[in-house]
Amino acid sequence: MNSDKMKQGVERAPQRSLLKAMGLTDKQIRKPIIGIVNSYSEVIPGHMHLQTIARCVKDGVLACGGTPLEFNVIGVCDGIAMGHEGMKYSLVTREIIADSVECMAKAHCFDGLVFIPNCDKIVPGMLLAAVRLNIPAIFCSGGPMLSLCSDQGRAMDLNSVFEAVGGVKNNTVSEERLQYIEDNACPGCGSCSGMFTANSMNCLCEAIGMALKGNGSIPAVYAHRQRLAKAAGEQIMELVEKDIRPLDIVTESSMENAFTVDMALGCSSNSLLHLLAVASEAGIKFDLAKVNRISERTPNLCHLAPAGHHHMQDLWAAGGVYAVMNELGEAGMLHTDCMTVTGKTVGENISGCKVLNHDVIRPIDKPYSETGGLAVLFGTLAPNGAAVKRSAVAPEMLKHTGPARVFDGEEAAIKAIFASEIKSGDVVVIRYEGPAGGPGMREMLACTSAIAGMGLDKEVALITDGRFSGATRGASIGHCSPEATSDGPIAYVREGDLIEIDIPNYKLNLLVSEEEMAKRRQEDKPKRNGELKGYLKKYAKMVSGADKGAILSVD
Repeated sequence: MNSDKMKQGVERAPQRSLLKAMGLTDKQIRKPIIGIVNSYSEVIPGHMHLQTIARCVKDGVLACGGTPLEFNVIGVCDGIAMGHEGMKYSLVTREIIADSVECMAKAHCFDGLVFIPNCDKIVPGMLLAAVRLNIPAIFCSGGPMLSLCSDQGRAMDLNSVFEAVGGVKNNTVSEERLQYIEDNACPGCGSCSGMFTANSMNCLCEAIGMALKGNGSIPAVYAHRQRLAKAAGEQIMELVEKDIRPLDIVTESSMENAFTVDMALGCSSNSLLHLLAVASEAGIKFDLAKVNRISERTPNLCHLAPAGHHHMQDLWAAGGVYAVMNELGEAGMLHTDCMTVTGKTVGENISGCKVLNHDVIRPIDKPYSETGGLAVLFGTLAPNGAAVKRSAVAPEMLKHTGPARVFDGEEAAIKAIFASEIKSGDVVVIRYEGPAGGPGMREMLACTSAIAGMGLDKEVALITDGRFSGATRGASIGHCSPEATSDGPIAYVREGDLIEIDIPNYKLNLLVSEEEMAKRRQEDKPKRNGELKGYLKKYAKMVSGADKGAILSVD
């Protein structure tokens, strides 16, 4: 066992003494040592119940002859951090989480790991760690929040609150109504209830093969979630016994499966950023053009919020991720021979998992669209690509040409939006929010929700070198690469320039001549960050572009 390095032999008596100081017996020490990587905190609603999940995981480990030892990692709530300086500290935690898990696992020689994530950056951070460490591992998330219907019969979620703020600013929603939505949109524990980034990544853990059935969609408050956690604890013991490791599971084929399921589900555009990072960590080359090829052949089967009115509880009731995968698998769109944490192949796992509600999961021959939920756009404004959640874009905005309204940073843009300075047809450009330029590549749900709340989401586009929340809907195009700070074309956009958006043909062009752009490059210089301190200073120096997954590089 891997743990023998720190516990076996006469020379390891001091280490055993320290383990015994925690109450472990000789018999417990001799068993496989399983690290329980818990992201519990009292800060995030998606994580406040993870002590219960961890207890269930440990029960499963104990039942199958292992010794569980729990440790914790940090987590940022994107919703709470949204709209202020705090959002700079969201994406950057992905790498902190990966590094801290690596340190703990290497220092303490665990035989296996059970990861308990839930919200946005915690899931991919743990995935990066699992792939990097390559010791037997399994994921068990905390599950999504429930979505309850309002007194008007409409299902609510966090996005409902953000959009209601825009309505108040536009005098179409009263402050009393906003208070009602604020009080009822987030009814309890769990990750926010739509197909936002957290739930996207938890579903994609199933698609990759690193989690058991239901990981992405069983609601947090269901007892089934606790049974899943116990099953995960049991299953890690089988993975240790059979020596099935993450790199046996995370392969080029399984990553293709993940992108395919991503397209069918209509996942957050952030999933693109994180899957690229995981592929890079696993040594798998995955360029953005390949993502579009997968999108071209994959129908979009689900319109969960923000694309539609269904939520995660509806996906679970309709058969969950495995039902979606079975639809795709029967059509020959998945690699069904990939190994998974069940010890079985994808094909064996999804066999017989039928769709129970075709309103939630469309049949393969009657999709919402013939192409996938995400698209990567290329052109003179984004030579290295930009990402859009195509399934959440109104049909009339799939092709659009309009004048640029240029803002250096989110704060200036949101001020203009709330002041009703943005008009129908405008293309809002928000720059210097990229991985290095932000730094931290902030999400801008406040901007997109304000546009939607003011009734302009079918008339106005937004483009940024930063990110958009998975809760965003409308023609919101993020990850514009190269970013402004890295001398990308977005740095040289001027007020009134015409921008062409052609999502069906994967194009994003700044309609300015090459001669004019050359002139601007001489006249204008990209802005650099001011005085940075602490972790952000280190991060800005090491982070790559969004087209590479915003990974850290020391080269």
